[in-house]
Amino acid sequence: MTLPILILNGPNLNLLGTREPATYGYETLADVEALCHARADELGLQVEFRQTNHEGQLIDWIHQARSRCAGIVINPAAWTHTSVAIRDALAAVELPVIEVHLSNVHKREEFRHHSFVSGIVLGVMAGFGSNGYRLALDHFAHLLRG
Repeated sequence: MTLPILILNGPNLNLLGTREPATYGYETLADVEALCHARADELGLQVEFRQTNHEGQLIDWIHQARSRCAGIVINPAAWTHTSVAIRDALAAVELPVIEVHLSNVHKREEFRHHSFVSGIVLGVMAGFGSNGYRLALDHFAHLLRG
């Protein structure tokens, strides 16, 4: 059995489905989690799905993944544009990482165009809604099968 893929979600994603539905859609975070578990089952992967509004908690989870996970899918949300600490934590654990964003951040406000995370990850899924998580898991399945 392979190690799990850790799926991390940053601030305000707990409000999916009610927060700015024109931008983020009507799916809830529970819907996204169910999609991830279903796709992981189809691919023969295990996933752990987490969300926090506390930056230090996210960093702790990244550190813990170092020795117990095969990789990380992360939607850093607003921390994408502000957190060198999250970027450094992801770099330090030396795991493959895929960055996911529900919206196309490049079609939005200028400040959202910069990501501290993008420069150190395998790839970025942006603008595909919850399907971005599915695509990230598909890529991890491909990587893990060599």
